[in-house]
Amino acid sequence: MTEVTNEQAYEVRLRVNGVAYDVTVPARRLLSDALRHDLGLTGTHVGCEHGVCGACTVLVDGRPMRSCLMLAVSAGDYEITTVEGLTNADGSLSPVQQAFKECHGLQCGFCTPGFLTTITAGIAENPDPTREEAREMVSGNLCRCTGYQNIVEAVCVAAKLARGAEVAP
Repeated sequence: MTEVTNEQAYEVRLRVNGVAYDVTVPARRLLSDALRHDLGLTGTHVGCEHGVCGACTVLVDGRPMRSCLMLAVSAGDYEITTVEGLTNADGSLSPVQQAFKECHGLQCGFCTPGFLTTITAGIAENPDPTREEAREMVSGNLCRCTGYQNIVEAVCVAAKLARGAEVAP
């Protein structure tokens, strides 16, 4: 049986990863769904659909936001950065991505995009976090595989890489 909806659609210009996209979305389309289904940016994962797990975290004007809690029609005035937009301009890995790789900060990878965006914003706000501050930085993101030790280590390494500091092998 097909569901018929008469929900009004709205034109919205989404600025995502430095590119403007004009999309037509229903009033209640979540930003996470617009990113994944309308723009094909599937790096943003949807885990709980209640803003609890953090897998859908994107940056909205540089601040972490659960994209499953934001309507696409309300995102038009902001610059959205997804995990696809975290790489450096030359295509190389960002400090956070590099640190996750070096520190083995991921296992299954489902939660990783949310961690990467959250940590990117966290390091921008606190460029030299202690281990306790790193743990607090990621406390809103859930991971069922890693036990968080390597993720916390990745935060500390990423902060050093972002500052241009030497990182011991």
